[in-house]
Amino acid sequence: MMFRKSLVLASTVALAGLVPFSANAETPSDQLVMARNIDAISTFDPAQIGEVVTDELIVNICDTLVTHDVAEESKVVPSLAESWEISDDNKVITFTLRDGLAHPSGNPVTAHDMEWSMKRVLELEFGNAASLTQWGFTKENMDDAFQALDDKTFQVTLQDPYPPGLIMLAVMTGRVAMALDSEFLKPQEVDGDRANGYLTTNTACVGPYHLRQWDAGEVAVLEVNSDYWGGQPAMRRIIVRHVPEASAQRLLIEKGDIDVARDISTPNDLAELETSDDIIIDSKLRHQLTYWGFNNADPILGNDTVREAMRYLIDYDGLHRTVMKYTGVPRNTMIPIGAFGALDEDEGAPYSLDLDKARTLLDEAGHGDGFPIRLFIGSAPLSPALAQHIQENAAKVGIEISIEQMANAELFSRFRGRDFDTVMLAWSTGLPDAHGMAARHAVNPDNSDEARLTMYPTWRASWFREEFNALIDEAVFETDPDRRLELYREIQLRHMKEGPFAYMFQQRQNIVLRNEVTAYPWHALRQFYHLIEKE
Repeated sequence: MMFRKSLVLASTVALAGLVPFSANAETPSDQLVMARNIDAISTFDPAQIGEVVTDELIVNICDTLVTHDVAEESKVVPSLAESWEISDDNKVITFTLRDGLAHPSGNPVTAHDMEWSMKRVLELEFGNAASLTQWGFTKENMDDAFQALDDKTFQVTLQDPYPPGLIMLAVMTGRVAMALDSEFLKPQEVDGDRANGYLTTNTACVGPYHLRQWDAGEVAVLEVNSDYWGGQPAMRRIIVRHVPEASAQRLLIEKGDIDVARDISTPNDLAELETSDDIIIDSKLRHQLTYWGFNNADPILGNDTVREAMRYLIDYDGLHRTVMKYTGVPRNTMIPIGAFGALDEDEGAPYSLDLDKARTLLDEAGHGDGFPIRLFIGSAPLSPALAQHIQENAAKVGIEISIEQMANAELFSRFRGRDFDTVMLAWSTGLPDAHGMAARHAVNPDNSDEARLTMYPTWRASWFREEFNALIDEAVFETDPDRRLELYREIQLRHMKEGPFAYMFQQRQNIVLRNEVTAYPWHALRQFYHLIEKE
């Protein structure tokens, strides 16, 4: 039945004239067909996107001011901006845009587009505004902060002297630094929405591709921008088909009906695919963590000792040998391996399955008789196995967990709305520095319901600690690297015991490719569709 659903979807794509489909068909040499679970997509507005899958698509549609180097993820290289200058006090960055940039509409890309786009993020106040407000940019100061000095010169003025390299990685490579086609979008505005409604299903920016089609729960199609400044991509079209079942993805890639499978994660599938002469498995450790989150507004789950007890209900090593063999390594700290400031592998994974320790902690917290809670999970392939593992161990110490599975879009909505007991999710950062995760997983600027800081997992979890806010402020402004490392070590050791989340694994991403795909450049922070090649 699951495979029949995929065949129906394939037929739908074929009827749309996007790619031929037949038994054992080869995909066209100038088109890449990818199978992936894309049910989390809800918008293509860069100011609003918060999901990993949509982020991957939008960074291949809309270029940012600067971007990550293909070979070295922590290195910033030119993109829309061909050069930049930084003031002596580290507060002013002046970008010079490259010549000849043009939107798909034909409108030139200007510094005025960049100014309009970055101010728009703050004006709309969607979750991604946090990517600016956390660095001191606000609606009140945005006219001074973002200025087009002329058509090619864009200037950013910070309130505080953050390390320039940190700002470039944290802000200028991200969704908030995409230059939207302001002259085209202004007429699309409805009731002052800054064209948010239009950008739900459309794109208007310069990049290697534009969004040709998105059918929710079916397919997303990216079409090449023929006049792209970075050169003509080899792939004329990128077709991302919604195939949520890993088993269906495996059948499709073995038959050659797709080029890339993104959600094959079970050890048995990957082990068997490794033996195929037609298949390549490319694996990299991501800056993404799988975690079990707790609603601290709940009087029981808001107890630090209860949450620490929960950490001892997970057999990290056992899961790593089985369910997570190909897809993750044990990690209990919020800072992933590979980021500046991360604890080493041993110190960053101190927890193990210990039911006696869990019972002792629950007794100390006054909940030795246990309690009932809900655990919400989404459609990620391994979530049911991880949730059932926790459920079984929790039952042994008197905690009754009811598991509720739902589509990712609903799961994210419940989490952002603080409508949950516990939740299993993953969080990734585009910043290879401890501040990337700490600024969201240990900082909460305002815990009030009215604040609606939905892009802060801490806010979603109703967890607020002023001392952590202060510590992380101290660390990010510290100019001595050794002292910064000391501060981040202190923060992590405390956060593992007091924080709102039980981190379980740092994810290893596996991309399953057909041999016909001769180049698929990517790293932990982004995928480079325009550099993909096929035979």
